[in-house]
Amino acid sequence: MACPRNLYVKVFLVLMLFILSGPLSVLASSPQAGDLLTVSGVLEDAQGKGVKEVGVELLVNGRHLQPQGREEHLETGSQGTFVGRYRLPQGALPGAKVQVRAVKPSWQTAESQALKILDAGTDAAGNRLFQAQANLTLKRQITPAFWIAAIVLLVVYILIAAEVMHRTLAAFLGAALILFITYTAGTFDKNYFIVSFQDAMRAIDLNVIFLLMGMMIIVGVLKKTGVFQWLAYKSYALARGNILILSLILQVVTAVSSAFLDNVTTMLLMIPVTIEIAVTLKINPMTLLIPEVFASNVGGTATLIGDPPNILIGSYAKLTFAQFVSNLALFCIFCLILTSLWYLWWYKKGYLQADVKDVDRTIAYLKEEYKITNKKLTIMGLGILAFVIFLFVVHGVLHMEPSVAALIGAMLLLAISRVDIVEMLEHEVEWPTLIFFVALFMVIAGAEETGLIQIIAEWVKDLSRGNLTAAIILILWVSAIASAFIDNIPFTATMLPIIAFLNQTIPGAESGVLWWSLALGACLGGNGTMIGASANVVTVGLAEKAGYHISFLGYMRACWWPMMITVFLSMFYLLIFF
Repeated sequence: MACPRNLYVKVFLVLMLFILSGPLSVLASSPQAGDLLTVSGVLEDAQGKGVKEVGVELLVNGRHLQPQGREEHLETGSQGTFVGRYRLPQGALPGAKVQVRAVKPSWQTAESQALKILDAGTDAAGNRLFQAQANLTLKRQITPAFWIAAIVLLVVYILIAAEVMHRTLAAFLGAALILFITYTAGTFDKNYFIVSFQDAMRAIDLNVIFLLMGMMIIVGVLKKTGVFQWLAYKSYALARGNILILSLILQVVTAVSSAFLDNVTTMLLMIPVTIEIAVTLKINPMTLLIPEVFASNVGGTATLIGDPPNILIGSYAKLTFAQFVSNLALFCIFCLILTSLWYLWWYKKGYLQADVKDVDRTIAYLKEEYKITNKKLTIMGLGILAFVIFLFVVHGVLHMEPSVAALIGAMLLLAISRVDIVEMLEHEVEWPTLIFFVALFMVIAGAEETGLIQIIAEWVKDLSRGNLTAAIILILWVSAIASAFIDNIPFTATMLPIIAFLNQTIPGAESGVLWWSLALGACLGGNGTMIGASANVVTVGLAEKAGYHISFLGYMRACWWPMMITVFLSMFYLLIFF
């Protein structure tokens, strides 16, 4: 049956109405001219530092108003600044009471007074334009997240110091726990929000990671040449059987090597050869190893790349290789001379028992056993190492991160030497150490985000009463004593934002002297016990593996007083010269 004509007409009209309904609805709903308010400002902490990712809410006569073009709340940027644009009914301004509210976990909610509204004219659409400025100072709030971050940090320290588990596992367990709590309890209650995954990732200092990786690869290639073992043989040949001179030469070689390589790597290379020499001389290897590891830590203190705490400090504070050398090298040489003489006296009885009857035969044996196996690779490796050190020296002028210098050197050496990069990455790069740093940065980020670091910094400031001299002494001795009993790497990482805070709040600290206080305290204080520095742990572990045990107290008796002497000298050095 045919449809009536009017039915077609009705269908046509319905379709046209449907097609035109979109444009008509837009026209119908187009906003009328109103009042447009632009609000900008900065949210800072008590020290004047911008606070990022703070939720910014606009209150108009006590009611929340959503910003234009946003589905979520307005947030501050990385410098604590924000800009929001809001539409109000025409005539609402400037009479309405306009306020800004700032909200962020671990911070007290702050609300401004009524903002001063400034007339900015009218736009082409007839909207009246207004502007307002809102600057707020935020205060920390003690929340459950604060206590969780503090407990996790403390437990990680205890696990590392007591060697209950590998330090990498302890740090990564802490980092994983912080993120787990953040995204479970913190999802339902912001008082349990510790640190976001994005902030935890941003806290990882890749400059430190890649600097260590690059130097590990360079050292790994040089190890294949036998150059380090050759240096030990040359040390014995120069001493000509005089054990006192031999000990002194080994300490100097170790200290100089540690200034340009990290001290853990230096000891890994020196320990096997030193034990071999000690066995040949029929003396306890610890009489040579303990002075060597002490010298390693002292030598590593002199440069940016010598000791992991210095790498952390340099990267965080943007200090150059040349600044470390100019401020610390001469003093470290003085400390090396003093402590070398101390150990010659301390182990004199042990040295006098050495069997040095057939010196020429021993030299011939060592010459055959520890010789350079690849001269071409040695020349290439030492040339690249010299190039990298040159880049370290000038990296401040080039505005180049030290990690770039280390990586370009490592990759050039691998390219021209044709050494298998897979082998280097598998066997020479100490992945547990790098992963330990990654996890540690994340744990520290949790402590910083919840306010723990700031509270510690304010406590140090109050204890020093804002006096630079008191702050230098306090940081030096707290760093030294703490680093003697806990690994100086996590301690230094914790102290970095504290020192940065003190540099901004204590008159005269802008010279950077507090960074040198931290470097000397952490590096030299790490000499105090066998767990104070990673090089100490490696030395004791490899010596025990070879059958030579030393107790915790035995190590402390040999190292505590020379450590205290170097720290005392550091205090006078800092107070006199800075």
